[in-house]
Amino acid sequence: MIGYVTLGTNDLPRAAVFYDALLAEVGAKRTMEFERGIVWGVALDKPSLGILKPFDGNPATVGNGVMVALVVDSREMVDRVYKKALELGGKDEGPAGPRGEGFYAGYFRDLDGNKLDVFYMG
Repeated sequence: MIGYVTLGTNDLPRAAVFYDALLAEVGAKRTMEFERGIVWGVALDKPSLGILKPFDGNPATVGNGVMVALVVDSREMVDRVYKKALELGGKDEGPAGPRGEGFYAGYFRDLDGNKLDVFYMG
């Protein structure tokens, strides 16, 4: 059902370095690039994640309660992506670990303060 999610940034080159390295961990690559932003995905027919400067020209801000969830195929991959986010300068919002029966996740904020999690169900 989700086609894509976008997050705002005030520093596109810095965000690009963060997301190039982070999303490479899950096999995603740049699928679109334009003046205001970049989009990453694993395939054109799968959901994607975009980082962009707001269209209205105002500063990007973080939405309270907004979060992007990245699904992966193992607990080990959750640990790997979560660790990578922190190595890249992301901020911890809840370490990788079990969050109820069959749900394993790690929570972090990117360099602009956007909240993400990486999770595995199973």
